[in-house]
Amino acid sequence: MKPTPDLSKWIYRPRPNSQARLRLICFPYAGGGASIFRTWPAHLPRNVDVWAVRLPGRENRLAETPHSRITPLIENLTALLRPHLTVPYALFGHSLGALVSFELARRVRQDRLTSPVHLFVSGRQAPQIPDPDPPLHHLPETEFVQQVKHYNGIPEAVFQEPELLQLMIPLLRADFAVNETYHYTPQTPLNCPISAFGGEHDATVPVDDLKAWQVQTTHHFKARLYAGDHFFLRPAQASLLRDIVLDLTTAQINP
Repeated sequence: MKPTPDLSKWIYRPRPNSQARLRLICFPYAGGGASIFRTWPAHLPRNVDVWAVRLPGRENRLAETPHSRITPLIENLTALLRPHLTVPYALFGHSLGALVSFELARRVRQDRLTSPVHLFVSGRQAPQIPDPDPPLHHLPETEFVQQVKHYNGIPEAVFQEPELLQLMIPLLRADFAVNETYHYTPQTPLNCPISAFGGEHDATVPVDDLKAWQVQTTHHFKARLYAGDHFFLRPAQASLLRDIVLDLTTAQINP
C-alpha cells in the first residue's frame, strides 16, 4: 500500500477556513509556485478556502524532482485529493495549470469521485488544439533561456542571477515537457460549467483557441478577456476573482 501523501507539503492555504462552503483548488503556470495565489483570499468571500497546489521542484519542495509528464502528475494529485473531495470545490489553473486542472477533472470523473462544481481555465488554448509552437524543453540551455524570456512570466531579476537561474532551469524544462509531451485523448465532455480567461494581448493563445474550451463541457460556458499579455492574471487579479465569484453565483453555487 502506498503511503498517504502529505497534504501540508502539497497544499498551501493562505487563509485556512475549515468551515468554508467551497474550496478553490489552484494550479500555477510553468515555473510558478503556490505563492502566486497568496493574495487571492483578500478578493474572495470568507467562505472560500483557497488551496494552492505546490508541485515538486519549487518553493519548499525545491530539492524534489519535478514531474515531466502529465500522467504521473495526475495520478499523484488524485491520490492526494481523493480524501478531501467531500465538500464542494472548484478548480482553477493558469497556462500549464489549466491543462493540469482539466485532466484532473477528467480523472476524478473516471474514478467516480465527486466532480468539481466549476472549472476555471486561464491562459491556455483548449486541449484539443495542438500547440502550434515547436517544443522547447530539449533545447540547449542558452537557447532555452532565451525562448523562456519571451513568455514574460519569470522576473528579469532571475535571469540576472546565474545561481538562481541554474536552480530554475530544471524546473522550467520539466514543466515545459509536461505541456509539450501532452497528447489529447477525446472523451465525453465534462458535466460542469467551464469559464475560460485570456489576455487581450496574449500572442500565444488566440481568442478562438480560448473559446474552443466550450466543446469540453455539456454545461454552461463563458469566455472573458482582460487587458494584458499571457500573464494578465497579475494586473487583472481583482477583476478575475470578481468574475470567478460571479460565475459561481450565476451557477447557483454560494461561495
